[in-house]
Amino acid sequence: MNNYTKSIDFSKYSSIHIGPTLDVLVINEIGDYSKYQIIGRANNLLVSNTPPKFAVLGEEFDYIEQKEDKLYVGCATKSGKLLSYAKRNNLANFEFLGKLPGNLGGLIKMNAGLKEWEIFNYIDSIKTKDGYIKKEDVQYGYRNTNIDTIVYELVFNISSGYSKEMNELFTKMRNNQPQTPSAGSCFKNPIGDSAGRLIEQVGLKGFSKNGMSFSKVHANFLVNNGGGTFEDAIYLINIAKQRVKSEFNIDLQTEVIIF
Repeated sequence: MNNYTKSIDFSKYSSIHIGPTLDVLVINEIGDYSKYQIIGRANNLLVSNTPPKFAVLGEEFDYIEQKEDKLYVGCATKSGKLLSYAKRNNLANFEFLGKLPGNLGGLIKMNAGLKEWEIFNYIDSIKTKDGYIKKEDVQYGYRNTNIDTIVYELVFNISSGYSKEMNELFTKMRNNQPQTPSAGSCFKNPIGDSAGRLIEQVGLKGFSKNGMSFSKVHANFLVNNGGGTFEDAIYLINIAKQRVKSEFNIDLQTEVIIF
């Protein structure tokens, strides 16, 4: 299948419900797309009215194939689809994907997970335009990697033993997060502390600017209560950074990606 473009309304498509309607390239062939920014399901994106050129992986990269003790998963595959596959085939270590939205490409790029359970723990290698790269040759850490190219496929090491208890634990942990439209965690947790605690300490839990606010449920979630704009979101991000810096001398790093 060839590449094509499609129109995406980011005020509906992105999880925080902010952004213009743009023509986006749909990639179905491996190649060099260095002029484009890959966006996946736009679950942790904050898009302005003047973003770069965007692209998404297309149908050709939505697949799951099991060969011996490895699982080959295309990066346009949704996390929920992979979790269902693991459940059906009694595979261990995919339980953390419960209620973790997004496509596999986005999850690997930011080493997504919950607390110490991270996607990089379970992979063998990634496939880019230059072929397969072993996990050991990628720099990765808490919520970040040095991947600066498109990842088309993930290769997982697999073992049997799907755990219903683990799945319930992750679901329960995520049910404590706000259900209002958001881009997930707004800031990364500083070492030995939590961004939510710091935001709460400086009096910003529930603090709003027009339609945007730091959630009353969890202070590190920047939520769109309806009609929130990019400018409102940036205002809140900046005020949180300033207050936390002046009160605790900590530089908060955004986890949400701003275009």
